[in-house]
Amino acid sequence: MEKWVETVSNLVWSPALIILCIVVGLFFSLSTRFLQLRHFAEMIRQMFRGKSSDEGISSFQALSLALSGRVGTGNIAGVATAIAYGGPGAVFWMWLIAFVGAGSAFVEAALAQVYKTKQDGQFRGGPAYYIEKGLKWKWYAVLFAVVTVLATGVLLPGVQANSIAEGMKNAFSIHPAITGIGIVVLLGIIILGGVKRIARAAEFIVPFMAIGYILMAVIIVVVNIEKLPEVLGLIFRSAFGADAAFGGILGAAISWGVKRGIYSNEAGQGTAPHAAAAAEVSHPAKQGLVQAFSVYIDTWFVCSATAFMILMTGMYNVTPEGKAPIVQTLGDVKPGPIYTQKAVETVFPDLGAPFVAVALFFFAFTTIMAYYYMAETNIAYLGRLLKWKNVRAFQFALKIVMLGVVFYGSVKTAELAWMLGDIGVGSMAWLNLIAILLLAKPALKVLKDYEQQKKEGRDPVFDPAKLGIEGADFWEYDYKARETKAASGK
Repeated sequence: MEKWVETVSNLVWSPALIILCIVVGLFFSLSTRFLQLRHFAEMIRQMFRGKSSDEGISSFQALSLALSGRVGTGNIAGVATAIAYGGPGAVFWMWLIAFVGAGSAFVEAALAQVYKTKQDGQFRGGPAYYIEKGLKWKWYAVLFAVVTVLATGVLLPGVQANSIAEGMKNAFSIHPAITGIGIVVLLGIIILGGVKRIARAAEFIVPFMAIGYILMAVIIVVVNIEKLPEVLGLIFRSAFGADAAFGGILGAAISWGVKRGIYSNEAGQGTAPHAAAAAEVSHPAKQGLVQAFSVYIDTWFVCSATAFMILMTGMYNVTPEGKAPIVQTLGDVKPGPIYTQKAVETVFPDLGAPFVAVALFFFAFTTIMAYYYMAETNIAYLGRLLKWKNVRAFQFALKIVMLGVVFYGSVKTAELAWMLGDIGVGSMAWLNLIAILLLAKPALKVLKDYEQQKKEGRDPVFDPAKLGIEGADFWEYDYKARETKAASGK
């Protein structure tokens, strides 16, 4: 069974998927004239504009909810693995893929806004919605929704919980079952309160965890500031095969940097659009810009924090697959959180394990929250499309199943679940990347319209009929009716 699952997982996450992510990112970067550069300042402005409403959440809450899914254990373990197998040069390729991926992130988030709907008194949207309304392929939308519910609702939460439990056991000798009960209680309080409570929790936890983690990295960098030019030079030399020690593994640097970058920032993979659709904005491009910036936060800030802590303290190994070790500072240890732990211990001798355990808790816990929201949104989609009489019963069942999976994952190893989850997330990426490529035309119209209105000095408001975009029912009817009512003072 495990061998078969591993074969399928490797097939889904083959070089073809990595190439597709890069090609799609490059296509949207070029077709939008590198909006990720031109609108960098606008991205930051839009993060803090807009307020929540009865139906939707604020732009900052949507950003935090999306970052809950993007920022996870991969930001610690993934960076360490990239350095271990690809050398310091892998970090440069992670940075580059984040820049390219920001174009894809804009498009999928803007499309989620264009084709969102108001359901059960709140905004819902994501790939399943824009596949059905934009491409008019219901079977394809159902396939995406089913894959997403299985991956994010059943397979992946237990793996994240297992990372938390292992970290707490190593740092504080807390039994995994105790940790599991604690996670279930906290998660239950949050997800039983619905999307508003999830968004409020993310709004508080995500900035706290990111700032705390980056602050530790800054301390490590300052203490080792004399090594900064050397480390930066090493990253860039290794990225292009110009370093004497790492010149022979250029292919590994590119491969691991790109793979771990894509896995971490999730640009184009169809996860973040679920949160993007929930935002209350007057134009889809506003949330598209916010979500493009979230890719930078994930990779340029959080992943870079891990990379600089590891590289500036020298607490890493480089052992390319199938080759002799190039750097063996830590002895025979598995690449992962231990690299960051050892890096912190060079400055704070007793803080390494507790720091990594707490970081893993926040990173993994917020990811579980995001997983729940993605699964719930796709159950809501299936309920609407298939006309289920009591969607809330299915959503309640999802809550119970997910809490059970989280506890089980805390006390059991989850290697098989990791591979099954990878198949699910990888399948989401394949389906979503193809969809956003086919929906490029309306996405590019959205950006052009936004830029035109900004040029005219107006606060952009979206009118799909004017742009010839069909299927944007919320904007054509609900939004217009609401704006008309507000203008009349009723």
